Amino acid sequence: MATNPSVAERLNTLLRPILRGELRLRAWDGSEAGPPDGPALVIRDRQALRRMLWQPNQLGLARAWVAGELDVDGDLYDALLRIAETVWREGEPERRDTLGLAREAISLGALGRQPAPPPEEIVMSGRRHSRGRDSGAISHHYDVSNDFYRLVLGPSMVYSCAYWPSADSDLETAQHDKLDLICRKLGLHEGRRLLDVGCGWGSLAIHAAREYGVDVVGITISREQADLARKRVAEAGLSDRVEIRLQDYREINDGPFDAISSIGMAEHVGTATYAEYARILFTQLKPGGRLLNHQIASRTESTTGNVEATFINRYVFPDGELVALGVTTGLIEDAGFEVRDVEALRPHYALTLREWVRNLEAHWDEAVEQVGAGRARVWRLYMAACALAFETDRLGVNQILAVKPHSDGHNVMPLVRPRSVQ
Repeated sequence: MATNPSVAERLNTLLRPILRGELRLRAWDGSEAGPPDGPALVIRDRQALRRMLWQPNQLGLARAWVAGELDVDGDLYDALLRIAETVWREGEPERRDTLGLAREAISLGALGRQPAPPPEEIVMSGRRHSRGRDSGAISHHYDVSNDFYRLVLGPSMVYSCAYWPSADSDLETAQHDKLDLICRKLGLHEGRRLLDVGCGWGSLAIHAAREYGVDVVGITISREQADLARKRVAEAGLSDRVEIRLQDYREINDGPFDAISSIGMAEHVGTATYAEYARILFTQLKPGGRLLNHQIASRTESTTGNVEATFINRYVFPDGELVALGVTTGLIEDAGFEVRDVEALRPHYALTLREWVRNLEAHWDEAVEQVGAGRARVWRLYMAACALAFETDRLGVNQILAVKPHSDGHNVMPLVRPRSVQ
């Protein structure tokens, strides 16, 4: 006699257009279905199904994940790889998928109004990349908890790609080496003045002042970053060499500087305003001065269009935009700079992100205490997914070294610079 399919079996059929049948499913009643090997996608509540009915794409999955209604039992990276096309897809499903989902949802008692998004979700308002809206977007991501970031990033408090001499190195060494690489590329030495745009918690400013004897102005529009950066500068005994400002890059008016660093900040600028950003940095730099722009790049397609319904935009980096490396270098050159060197660090960011995920998982209870379970789940998913995006060449990250030429074209950099790659 034929038996009725279990809840998990019905879910396995129901969610195949979204999950492609790549994962074992475990339903809220404990039943399982799907491939026996590998991780399991655990649907703890019918509410998760309702979210996927209303948003049968990455946003529906993300809302269920953040709310704790959906989880992974097993290796998270393996699970994300198995459903990679769903995780990264931004388009809407075909209508027949939605209708099929609705019919099955009725039979499973999961049909109803669209659930309210988790409180960690944000929808920005106002003119995109205006100063006010940019301030709100940065606050959403960075004004979370300095203690939470310390758990994830480690003592270095550096929130950008580290520079790994080998995969066997440790995160703190790799971050120290990255800071030193930037200072060497910028040709810093005593008596010079550095502008650090998007200075974070002050790690580069402190390193440059302490190790290279420069005077540094660091700017950020995150209040929590500025407060902690000032405290760290004071504790390092560098308050006479380092000034941390709560300031938008569009408000800088006390150049010129000998060098400018922009590390992991330009992704927030936006393509429409990037020309202004590059022009301002060019204006604030002395002739012969160097710019080091460290920026994530899209390796597939630019994310400057309709990204409103993506996990990254709603939960992680509101208004963040990624473009191809060529677009960025073109805009920098259009501002008047001469691009002298580009170093791709894609594998380095994959290693960095896996270390951040490991830190978060090792301090999970403390992280939840600091920011709540929902936000901790946001960070775990976003960092793991980004690690895979760098590993699979969907994302890249590049250090672009540019110089502001003298009017007579005089060469202001060595003819040969030691290479970091042999």
